[in-house]
Amino acid sequence: MALISALHHVSLIVADTETSLRFYRDLLGLPVRPDRPKLGFPGAWLDLGSQQIHLLELPNPDAVTGRPEHGGRDRHLALLVSDFDVVVQRLEAAGLRYTLSRSGRRALFCRDPDGNAVELIARAGGSD
Repeated sequence: MALISALHHVSLIVADTETSLRFYRDLLGLPVRPDRPKLGFPGAWLDLGSQQIHLLELPNPDAVTGRPEHGGRDRHLALLVSDFDVVVQRLEAAGLRYTLSRSGRRALFCRDPDGNAVELIARAGGSD
């Protein structure tokens, strides 16, 4: 039996919570959790099924420049999407650049406002 049973959350460093919420909440449609405690710094918790994404508005210890153009060659967060075509339309309408997955899967890589790589993968059986 595995000691670790599930992924609970992923934390991302962001420069501005509201800017990041326009990407994760408004563009990708993730709901904000109302139960984030006061941690002494701005941020937000987002629901992602039974997991969460935590946005931490803190100084970033990592360089945000010089990262690979294709997010698949960088550390990244991978998310399943129910309608891949809608995601593509939203990214294009927002003027956000993306690259298609080089694996042959119906997937793409983009970057959030802070340069974090995000992979968006068509869910099998979804509207793709």
